[in-house]
Amino acid sequence: MAQNPPDVPSPDDDLPEQLRIRREKRDRLLEAGVEPYVVSVARTTSLAEVRERFPELPADTRTGERVGVTGRLIFMRNTGKLCFATLREGGVELQVMLSLANVGEESLAHWKADVDLGDHIFAEGEVITSKRGELSVMADAWTLTAKAIRPLPVAHKPMSEETRIRQRYADLIVRPEARRMVETRGRAIASIRRTLDAHGYIEVETPMLQAVQGGATARPFTTHYNAYDQDVFLRIAPELFLKRCVVGGIDRVFEINRNFRNEGADSTHSPEFVMLEYYQAYADYNDVADLSRELYQQAALDSVGALRFERWDGSTIDLSGQWRQESLYELASEGAGTRLTPETSLDELRSVADRLGIHVNPAWVAGKVLEEIFEATSRDVLEGPIFVRDFPLDTSPLVRAHRSIPGVVEKWDLYIDGMECGTGYSELVDPVIQRERFVEQASHRAGGDVEAMEVDEDFLRALEYGMPPTGGVGLGIDRMLKVFTGRGIRETILFPFVKPE
Repeated sequence: MAQNPPDVPSPDDDLPEQLRIRREKRDRLLEAGVEPYVVSVARTTSLAEVRERFPELPADTRTGERVGVTGRLIFMRNTGKLCFATLREGGVELQVMLSLANVGEESLAHWKADVDLGDHIFAEGEVITSKRGELSVMADAWTLTAKAIRPLPVAHKPMSEETRIRQRYADLIVRPEARRMVETRGRAIASIRRTLDAHGYIEVETPMLQAVQGGATARPFTTHYNAYDQDVFLRIAPELFLKRCVVGGIDRVFEINRNFRNEGADSTHSPEFVMLEYYQAYADYNDVADLSRELYQQAALDSVGALRFERWDGSTIDLSGQWRQESLYELASEGAGTRLTPETSLDELRSVADRLGIHVNPAWVAGKVLEEIFEATSRDVLEGPIFVRDFPLDTSPLVRAHRSIPGVVEKWDLYIDGMECGTGYSELVDPVIQRERFVEQASHRAGGDVEAMEVDEDFLRALEYGMPPTGGVGLGIDRMLKVFTGRGIRETILFPFVKPE
């Protein structure tokens, strides 16, 4: 008989008691010739379909309807001649009854000896109601379809947030709210696609591995492309590729994409996140603000059913009506207690920041210091949805200069209850000015700014073919779910990255 290597422990060593007992049951089934993980069963009806077909029956009713149903066992009560079980499938639950008279002595004994909570079960029998009026399947046959050798978390001992995120599969089994988050997210994304489709947008996919860092100012993740012996970046934004689409004549284009930014992680930031980006030819930042509001409002209606509602954490939100629009410089001035304009010098801004106790990186340009003053003094007091408009030119290398206000660009950031949820531009389409902006960014990068962009020659070549006036938007999907539910960002993501155990 083969022996385990001395440095590799046996899988049965030091198992918790419940795992050991369940593993022994699995082994016993195999020795008896019973497969604890069957290939298929004669399932005829989902639990949801049973409930839909028999919504209201009086107690102690026999329908004469036979079904074969499946589900995970989440409750069981075994008595002498009658056993009760509750199966769950896709969030729907249904009772199954096993009686000595219907399944026989041997089958009932196997049920009591071999089955545990968490096991997957197939039951075949007649749809009835119990004497208490509970819709049930009176089984005359059953099969263990998948043996759970790890017990489910105990309901009266809730898992910590860290454990829920680390073991999302267990969280989905035991906590309805976890499944509800997945459903809400799915409905919101489907709504976004429907709304954009109704506006004539085409969905595309753009590269996730990129040779040039661009599309946003952020620290990238890097990896190595072995086939070309080349270092590449994981996408921080799809912007430059979606703009290439507009150059090519796809006038309304969008992508729901995964982005990667090698930065901090907290209740509103995840290094890996999902973003909607869309671009529309012959639109400006005013047009795409209106569409962004429509997208948000329709997604709320389709996923949570209202525009004014109480979130899962007990807070309330109102997304209805038109949304406020305010100047970034006006808000920063209010927060700083002094007048700040695009003409305010870098030294003056540093002095204001120092007075307010705001750390300033020596490499920051004036616009970055201004935005930090806004972040520190104004963002957290913003209520409800608001478009904060007209940002500094020197922090917005991909945005068109404002048509009437010198020193700023036509850009807005959408804040909802103080959290940044998206950004919109009147896009810069002049290839000569774009090259100048890229070169300036490259100089910042050479000076130590790891978030600054590189010169993307292929993108500049695309612009040289001519790009029409365009409005563009990026909206965070994870933050949208945070707005809808009030939960932390890691709760809105199905499988967020966590440190190894």
